[in-house]
Amino acid sequence: MESGTTTIMQQVQVSEAVLEKHVYSVWALPREDVRVRVKKLMEGLRSEFGGPQFEPHVTVIGAIRLTEAEARDRFKKACETVKPYSATVEKVDTGTFYYQCVYLLLHPTTEVLEASAHCCSHFGYNRPGSYMPHLSLLYGDLTDEEKKKAQEKACILDEGISSLSFPLSHLALCKTDTEDKSCKSWETVEEYALQP
Repeated sequence: MESGTTTIMQQVQVSEAVLEKHVYSVWALPREDVRVRVKKLMEGLRSEFGGPQFEPHVTVIGAIRLTEAEARDRFKKACETVKPYSATVEKVDTGTFYYQCVYLLLHPTTEVLEASAHCCSHFGYNRPGSYMPHLSLLYGDLTDEEKKKAQEKACILDEGISSLSFPLSHLALCKTDTEDKSCKSWETVEEYALQP
């Protein structure tokens, strides 16, 4: 009797772990040379303004709570029909909350908007507003004055950054617990090379 109960308890724990929901995001990743360039800029900003380290990315879908199996399945299906696309920076801008402190605002071109809309439909994700494509450079709770300084510093550290165009040829499924502002628990679960 005792061992049977233990086995059932273990099975319940295993299936609960499998069914446990986490927060996932879908990111579009710039090419390696662009990532290196942007990382250098991010490091320069962090050294003066603080903030956590994170991978350069364009958020395609923000935080959505799913089990890992659901997330992987939806991600795979979404990636099968998204083609590689390009992004062009409009300007270095500042936002009103932690994860959009200082960022590169991207032109909302048809292909940028369609890639996000396509992934949202596969994930059953209802965006709580219109999509603002961007690539964050700095996370933090800075004052407006500090944000302005960081914005100016970004343009000094990389003069050409505000007119940068780059291809997005990979999508990544990432575990992104938004409660973890250190971003230390964030991890890439799967990466997919988009087919032209």
